[in-house]
Amino acid sequence: MYRAPVFLRQLEPRTARTTSEVLNFALWPIAILTVLNRVFIKAVNGSITDDFRPVYNASLAFLNHKAIYTANFDSTDPHYLYPPSGTLLIAPLAILDPERSRWCFILLNAAAIILAAYLLLRLFNFTVNSVAAPALLLAMFMSETVINTLVFTNVNGCILLAEVVFIHLLLQRRDLWAGVIMGLAIAVKGPILAPLLLIALVRGQWKVFPTAIAVPVALNLIAWPLIVDWKEFWTHTLPYLSETRDYFNSAIVGNAAYYGVADWLTWIIRLSLAALVLISLWLLYRYYRDDEVFFICTSSGLLLTGTFLLSSLGQMYYSMLVFPFLMTVVLRNSVLRNWPAWVAIFGFMSYDKWLSDRWQSSGRTLEYLRTTFGWGLLLIVVFCVLGDRYLAARREGRLREGQTLDPAWMHPEADAVHEDTSRNGHAREVVAVPTTQPSTS
Repeated sequence: MYRAPVFLRQLEPRTARTTSEVLNFALWPIAILTVLNRVFIKAVNGSITDDFRPVYNASLAFLNHKAIYTANFDSTDPHYLYPPSGTLLIAPLAILDPERSRWCFILLNAAAIILAAYLLLRLFNFTVNSVAAPALLLAMFMSETVINTLVFTNVNGCILLAEVVFIHLLLQRRDLWAGVIMGLAIAVKGPILAPLLLIALVRGQWKVFPTAIAVPVALNLIAWPLIVDWKEFWTHTLPYLSETRDYFNSAIVGNAAYYGVADWLTWIIRLSLAALVLISLWLLYRYYRDDEVFFICTSSGLLLTGTFLLSSLGQMYYSMLVFPFLMTVVLRNSVLRNWPAWVAIFGFMSYDKWLSDRWQSSGRTLEYLRTTFGWGLLLIVVFCVLGDRYLAARREGRLREGQTLDPAWMHPEADAVHEDTSRNGHAREVVAVPTTQPSTS
């Protein structure tokens, strides 16, 4: 009697016997079909917004030794803003014709996002057979940030992968390689991931910095002689990057410029939120730095969200870079286990449009501000959760060195040791596997 190979037997229709199997059988087909729709239908169809065209044109100009940094910044079309090092790395795109090159770039970013999802599962000790795998894949490819990254065809998927690999390498203390990955991300996309270097700094992982600095510097030195107008990047493009634009900009200053908010009020809002971020980062460092996965992923989300919101430019699809932070919801002490956090996340992750034919002004305001409010509310939620834990721990006398702010119910194994000590006068040996340790397999 013929027996199908093992990998094919996994696809045989079976009746689920457990809740986990039911969820797996339901979510995997939905997740896979959603991925296929986003990659081969929505992304290939494209959009009026085309981030790929200026990148391809710049790559073609580079290969033909023509001027690259010639964008007219008076228009609202996507501009080519990559540094010379980024131009050097993406130049192979122009070897193919524009259509096939775009398809390859879509596939590259889709593959990077899927690989990043797998690495996130490993980071939080989940396997591909767990319910978390299809749930994460579906959530990612249902989000605005992934859909528009693929449809507009930009490099954000690769930057997400670089971020997740950087976090893995930090946890494994492979500092030089972590610096290489960060350096490559900076070389392509500029300093968008650079705030994460603060995490390496406070953890004392100094070896990250030499390679993180050397890689983009070396690539720029190689690229400059090959770009006929490399000086224009410094005199024409870089000044534009430091300006605040009032379109396609969800940062506080962008929406403030669009709605005509007074400068003094804009600064008060920015400084107030910056203060919340700094206090939250201090609490994380002071009380959670030994809880490595929680500390690194929560701090990374806080730093990046704060950068998007408080800098001169923040675009909605940058939110892809907070996926490691959002995955912390599976941890017992996550700061995201409350409904206001998910109201905030809906604001900057949902693909829904709030433009209304009936209430045009209100709908337009909701659509333009939802990302800004979502990022802002997330920062406030993190501050409030950590602040509440700090005040509760101070009332209960738990502010001791090396102890987290978590109440006892978040760590039942520690509670069991405390109870055993109280009854017997000494603690019996307990072997427990921390739920927040990274996978090393």
